[in-house]
This record gives sequence, structure tokens and C-alpha cells, in this order.
Amino acid sequence: MLIKLLFAFLFSFGNTSTSENSSFSLKSVQTTTVYICYSNTAKKYHYSKTCRGLSACKHDVRLVNITDAKTKYNRTLCGWED
Repeated sequence: MLIKLLFAFLFSFGNTSTSENSSFSLKSVQTTTVYICYSNTAKKYHYSKTCRGLSACKHDVRLVNITDAKTKYNRTLCGWED
């Protein structure tokens, strides 16, 4: 009985912490950089280079830090990304 409880305890903690840590770190890496259309009239940033909203860009598409996209370039999230 004690062995079954110990096994269940270890198994449940091992699974939960590993999967949570993996998805957290992966999500953090994915959201640190975004794409912008480098144009005076562009107003949005995009998580994907193939975003539908970015396809109309006739200028350079640049990969920038999300903080810079929001502050330096004054961009907001594209509506297609929601």
C-alpha cells in the first residue's frame, strides 16, 4: 500500500513539473521576437512571418524584439494574430 502511494505521488509530480516547465520556456522563446513591416505607415507587429496581415507589406520585413516593436516602433498586435 505504501509503495503504491509513493509511486503515485512521485509519478504525478514528475509529470506535472516537467510538462509545465517545457511549455513555459518554449512559449517564452517564441514570444520574445516579432516581425514588423519596416514602413512609415505600418502599425502592427506579427508573431509569424507568414501572417496574413504582413503579406501586404511592400517594404522590408524585420525581426525585432517585442518591446522595441511596442515602444520604439509604436506597433500593436495584428488583428489576425488574436
